[in-house]
Amino acid sequence: MKIMSTKDAKNAFGMTIDTARTEPVAIEKHGRRVVVAVVEEYDRLKALEDASSGRAKRSTGEDGQQ
Repeated sequence: MKIMSTKDAKNAFGMTIDTARTEPVAIEKHGRRVVVAVVEEYDRLKALEDASSGRAKRSTGEDGQQ
């Protein structure tokens, strides 16, 4: 995980985004982590959530189909 200060993340925002596409980037303010930027892991978790939500809707009939 790459660690950056808020100042560095702001000044090199493009690089911060590019790095977050391949590994988590922790952004710290006064030595305390305030944000972790991730892309791949978020996409994976969102897909799992969407799949789980779709199953829950189908099993309870909330998708409007009978």
